[in-house]
Amino acid sequence: MRSSQTCTRCISAIRTLRPQIPHPTRTAFRIPSQKFPTPRNHSTKSTTPRPLAIPRRDLSTTSEKQKPFAPIDYIDPEGVQRKLVLKQDDLFHPLSESPIPEMRKRAAFIKQHAYCPHPSHQATRPAKHEGDLEARKSPTEGAPPAHVNFECPDCGIPVYCCEEHWADDYEQHLEVCDIMREANEDDHDLRSGRYFREFSMPEGQPEEVLTNMSSWDTYMYTRDYDALNDDRQMRHATHLLTYPMTIASVLSELSPYNMRSGRLTPEGLKSFSALRHSLHPARTGGGDTWRNARLAPPPVRIFILGARAESSLPRDVWIQLAYLFHRVQFSLHFIGPESMLGRESELPLPERTPLNPFGAVIEDRISSAMKISTFVEYYHTLHKTGYFYPYDPYFDCFVAFHPGFGNPASMHEWEETLPLLLETKCPVIATGYSPWDLNQDVEFLKYRYGNEMDMLLEPGENKFRSLRWEVNDLDPHDVHCGNLGLYAFRGKRYETTTREEEKAE
Repeated sequence: MRSSQTCTRCISAIRTLRPQIPHPTRTAFRIPSQKFPTPRNHSTKSTTPRPLAIPRRDLSTTSEKQKPFAPIDYIDPEGVQRKLVLKQDDLFHPLSESPIPEMRKRAAFIKQHAYCPHPSHQATRPAKHEGDLEARKSPTEGAPPAHVNFECPDCGIPVYCCEEHWADDYEQHLEVCDIMREANEDDHDLRSGRYFREFSMPEGQPEEVLTNMSSWDTYMYTRDYDALNDDRQMRHATHLLTYPMTIASVLSELSPYNMRSGRLTPEGLKSFSALRHSLHPARTGGGDTWRNARLAPPPVRIFILGARAESSLPRDVWIQLAYLFHRVQFSLHFIGPESMLGRESELPLPERTPLNPFGAVIEDRISSAMKISTFVEYYHTLHKTGYFYPYDPYFDCFVAFHPGFGNPASMHEWEETLPLLLETKCPVIATGYSPWDLNQDVEFLKYRYGNEMDMLLEPGENKFRSLRWEVNDLDPHDVHCGNLGLYAFRGKRYETTTREEEKAE
């Protein structure tokens, strides 16, 4: 500032205030331009200005109380109008105090059906395995059973009948508390109203681009999925993709289950090699001209037995199976009494006619490479009528997600089905949602049909299991995830050999 353009009064004021101005690199602020009020005890003719007050920085880390979040309407990148109910930093809520009505109803259901796992109560059911909390209870001694009523402040799920039992058994609950909190936040996130970019599935890619089936990360990277940097987004995506990818990981020629891993048996190599021969046809013959025309092979039939939630998955999820196997057509058959549960209004069941004797819901316009049929019927009923006959190990495969072969509550539903499956000599791929559920089914199959079946894939962890954990509403401490374990079997095949006739002497 030049003195020729500044009055003497301003220059004296600046010289007086200069020592009080902090270094600009330490505290940056702008000197206010308004005039300061004149002190009462001084005359208006005084040339001494009021000392400049330096603003102090608030060092408190306590945030001010924010207003409650109100739902807002927005338009997502696809142009669909949505309503945002919860923000990403406000996903944890106790179930009974949740802003989502569906979650409050779930809390009421848990409190009405689940029992307190504290060992002071009497047992309400037989223990499922050694780690079951019900195994600590006595069937006759102790207090009578009581329903859960106290919500853990850390996970927000009703787990004990009172706060005293929760505090006394806190070490046992601490083993699954973090997982239950994670499941609580994931359930609220699914109902938050945000745009789920993780559900945008990629389309087909050139056949020359190979897909790495070693793990979820390598598969999504080689299939050109959008980058999912958030663990929650990864859990949501794998919760849907685990069903088609579990099938693809076993049938693909790039399967991570091989003889080197020790899980694929010699009989399994024979059976899956036959299917892979059909799923990966040789690139010889055929073409766009009549000169190279050839007959198209029949579609590969995949029978999904006991279908429940997997039958209602978005078709964009199931079409990912066709993108992995080029020049092959698929025919998916969802079979089970609960295969259309909750979808009656979406797709009403057709009448049973001579052309459609079982009232199947046929979806044949999904893609040129896939056709989906849904049968609300038990498989053994369809098998006895010869509806799907004949069966070919080169083109047919059976899949059962969480079947419960050895579960006392559901084994009667498979009593007629399992012998018929072994008669087809086609591979059966099955999964389990927990280690004890997997071992229970495998032990039952070996005990009941050990001499009539061959293990194709030894039981073990599924590399394409769901990464999202779920809580059993009937037993909150029973946490599990979809398709945790994987194994495969088929009916035993007897090969005949000829005996050379002894030469006459």
